[in-house]
Amino acid sequence: MGGEIASPGPLRSHVDWGHRGGRELTLELGQVVAAWPLGASLAAAVAAQGLQAGRRRTALNEALHELRRPLQVLALATPGAGQLGPPAIQGSVQMAASALERLEREINGGSAAVVRAPMFARPLLDIAVARWKARAALAGGSLALRWQAGEAMIDGDRCEIAQALDNLMVNAIEHGGPKIVVEAWTRRGRFRVAVVDSGRESRPESRRESPAELVARLSGRRSRGHGLRVVRRTAATHGGEFRLHSSARGTEAVFELPLSPESRGGA
Repeated sequence: MGGEIASPGPLRSHVDWGHRGGRELTLELGQVVAAWPLGASLAAAVAAQGLQAGRRRTALNEALHELRRPLQVLALATPGAGQLGPPAIQGSVQMAASALERLEREINGGSAAVVRAPMFARPLLDIAVARWKARAALAGGSLALRWQAGEAMIDGDRCEIAQALDNLMVNAIEHGGPKIVVEAWTRRGRFRVAVVDSGRESRPESRRESPAELVARLSGRRSRGHGLRVVRRTAATHGGEFRLHSSARGTEAVFELPLSPESRGGA
């Protein structure tokens, strides 16, 4: 056969995907090749992000584990371990345990059991003030309670409300004036707590924010407003309100909750 063998010709630079709507659909091989590095980079970034998230979760779970151990020792070492010791210590341990549970849910998922019950408000304030008096004195100030709410009762989660009260007092100690008064009263079916400080201008010049090294370390390096967010969230989830009025002469933080139907406090 004397005919010449036809040359296969140059390689095509595109792939045909058929026709749609009378238009030829093609994909340039150059485009595919050019996209490979970007696709590989994105895949590597996603994989690295997943690995980093996994390592972060592991580190956070390890931190949770390490926090639980000293709290367990504290709970067992307090006088009358069966009752977790005096009310102020008992409340602190319970709040720490509740915070750890919430952190674990944030890391590993899960839902919280809602625990709401009527309670007298006065013991919550008495314990919170007792818990933070020493911290106020350490900062060169004072902390006192003025109770005018009778036998007021509120409904809610005892631990969450105690955490909100703690955050109000700590915020005043760390950022307000040295003289702090916690006022409590009832009005129109509401229970109100106002934490009032004497203003930054009344601080002694020699006063330091964190004179004790341990307290400074536990307080954190910078304030980020987490505490007041806890107060706002607690007020909202309990049908209440939170208001903050601040000036150089003082700050008033008002935490308000509905009175329980069982309350015998003043109106």
